[in-house]
Amino acid sequence: DSLIKSTRGKLTRGILLLGLLAISGCASLISSQVGGLANSLSAAIYNNNDVESVGQAIPTFLILIDGLIETSPDSEAMLRAGAQLNDAYAGGFVSDAERKKKLTDKSLAYAKAALCANDDDFCDLAELPHQEFLKQLATSDEDNIDYIYTLGVSWLSWIQAHSDDWLAITGLAKVEALLKRVVELDDSYENGSAHLYLGGIATLLPPALGGKPDEGRMHFDKAIEYSGGNNLMAKVVYAQMYARLVFDQELHDKLLKEVLASDPNVKNFVLMNTLAQREAKKLLAGSADYF
Repeated sequence: DSLIKSTRGKLTRGILLLGLLAISGCASLISSQVGGLANSLSAAIYNNNDVESVGQAIPTFLILIDGLIETSPDSEAMLRAGAQLNDAYAGGFVSDAERKKKLTDKSLAYAKAALCANDDDFCDLAELPHQEFLKQLATSDEDNIDYIYTLGVSWLSWIQAHSDDWLAITGLAKVEALLKRVVELDDSYENGSAHLYLGGIATLLPPALGGKPDEGRMHFDKAIEYSGGNNLMAKVVYAQMYARLVFDQELHDKLLKEVLASDPNVKNFVLMNTLAQREAKKLLAGSADYF
């Protein structure tokens, strides 16, 4: 029982950090679907370093997207936008456990519906037994990649929000398979974001409990490479999930100091990088105590 509790705690802390990643990537999608005003607003949000103001602004988008989905319930693009935005808000700005559950419930439901609307061969994908799931997933192609990725990310956030339920955590195997399929179809997809999630999943646990630190490090390196070093959160997750797992303080502190020394004001990464620098300060301050 103590091992289960310890493992659950490690999973919860790791997936919580990964939840911060959800705020990246959905601005352009939403922008393209709801017109020029949304384009201007979303650009302002994702290139804004005032995290508190952004957190207050996003609920406006939530209501807008929910309303548009109500009007067009079979729109695959709108459903995907709803999945991403609810996921982003839950992951980056909501601390209340019950609110986070509600938001990720909706995000996951939208993500499943979006994949189904995109290709009805995948309507029941998430509910299939694992081997059937893998077989069906293998038939996906580049036309499905956006929706497979969104399902994987939304599902990961849902697991974090429901991490008090051990059965919810068992869904990680399917999430990992979804994200691996994404990198099979396009290794550099979303500036390497799929690699970043895969790195986090691979390093959730120590090797004795099934963790794969070497695989995780490979994914983190690719995430940094594909983002051109612009996504500072990649180095933060690398430091917390990999360097702490293998007790490499030199790498841990090096990565975090690089984050803090970097200019966060890179187009489309400003908000993410501002959050990354906040996390880096906390981790670096606790480095001596941890190691």
